[in-house]
Amino acid sequence: MKKIILPSFLMFTISLFGQTNPAITNWLINTTGLTGRHYVNGNPTPIVDAVSANVQTVQYSASWVYVSTKGIPSYITGPFLDGNPSLATSQNAIFKISLNPVQNTGHPAMGNYHHHQNPSAFNLDLTVISNICDIYAADGLYAIDATQHSPLIGYSYDGFPIYGAYGYANTDGTGGITRIKSSYQLRNISTRTTYSTGATVTAGPAVSTTYPLGYFREDYEYISQAGQDYLDEHNGRFCKTPEYPNGIYCYFATVDANWNSAYPYVVGPTFYGTKTGAKVTSITETVTTYTSTSELSENTAVELKVFPNPTNDVLMVQLSNLIKENVTIKLVDLTGKV
Repeated sequence: MKKIILPSFLMFTISLFGQTNPAITNWLINTTGLTGRHYVNGNPTPIVDAVSANVQTVQYSASWVYVSTKGIPSYITGPFLDGNPSLATSQNAIFKISLNPVQNTGHPAMGNYHHHQNPSAFNLDLTVISNICDIYAADGLYAIDATQHSPLIGYSYDGFPIYGAYGYANTDGTGGITRIKSSYQLRNISTRTTYSTGATVTAGPAVSTTYPLGYFREDYEYISQAGQDYLDEHNGRFCKTPEYPNGIYCYFATVDANWNSAYPYVVGPTFYGTKTGAKVTSITETVTTYTSTSELSENTAVELKVFPNPTNDVLMVQLSNLIKENVTIKLVDLTGKV
């Protein structure tokens, strides 16, 4: 296959306006009727579903934001090779999230569709450790970029934001961009009878080549680290970000040096904040519906990268921010051919 050589980046313009609270403004609202897609095991052609993707509406009051969604992302899901069904169905969910999160501790809630690992495509890792999904073209919520602060990719049930794998080296927003690191590491154990705290756990299989260290949660222990680029036991830190220039507690979707997902992946075994958010069936207070006024303009330049360069197979196009509108991109080669 013929190699394609591309410029290191392209530029186009976009201007974003709207509310100032990122918990209201930063949702991927579906305004075009986009539907989900999924893979069936053994079939590399995705099946188009009839369920609307991303978020349908965002409504808010002084204290809460209500996010209505079918629970289906715009990127392709599946196939699920561990016994789960290969079709995610509509959840018709309303997620209620605090606009004023406060510190506490608790256990993460489960039961809704959620990411277990960093939501970047597995085949963009620096070292790909599995080929089980090679026949399925993968994408994700974002592509990791070691040169830029990762985007805001979600919120936890305690109301605090979740970022991708990279952030500012120092919590005050200085020090350049670096990989934000988990402070969990593998324990030196051969049997699985306790957690690292000493608490008893239902005994799992002994450590072996079939069930190596890292296979279960009890295989990990939290070791506090001195660097500001290491996270606490909740997998977060208080820091400044592009969306929160005054600072806020943030979770990070952690990866290792090869960009493979690193335990505890997103939120640690416990929340940092009080779990006030929930999946609700209705909104029982007066709310305002958020309408994005984002629009393309010729005022602000936003970097767009095309990589790898050169390439002869997969070509990734990445914008410097999460863009919530349709964008038309034309790729022109060195001869001027579109």
